[in-house]
Amino acid sequence: MKPLMVAGLSVLALTLAAGANAQTKASHAAYHPLRPVSQCLRTDRINEWHVVDARTLTVRTGPDRYLVKLAAQCQRLSYGPPTLRFHTSPAGKAVAPFSICGEVGETVSSPNQPPCAIQSVRQIDRAQFDRLSAKARRSGSAAGLPPRDLEKP
Repeated sequence: MKPLMVAGLSVLALTLAAGANAQTKASHAAYHPLRPVSQCLRTDRINEWHVVDARTLTVRTGPDRYLVKLAAQCQRLSYGPPTLRFHTSPAGKAVAPFSICGEVGETVSSPNQPPCAIQSVRQIDRAQFDRLSAKARRSGSAAGLPPRDLEKP
């Protein structure tokens, strides 16, 4: 009887340990804001954006390019005029106004639509930006003008 009870407790301990490890990894992967803040996406410098799919955006600010992942499916970005509004988190407004770094509380929305939570932001290279943007369902640029590239090809 004792060996059976010890085996049962061992299995229970291993199961709990595996569950705790998975939970730690999941919460650890949730948010990794860009640092330093100078590398964050500046909303006042957006030249071009693309809605790649319901959870993925690409954004260009001059020579810098970003991949923005949303926390959930957000079909609403495809409605209304071709305009996206990025909103800094309330805490971020005091530290880095007009910046999207992948912090908790940052959102993006289309006019007259509820906001969609941003999960992460990271810089990407030109090739990856072009590859993802080519698949876009919707695109826009600053002031409705055609996007212009500040880099030489």
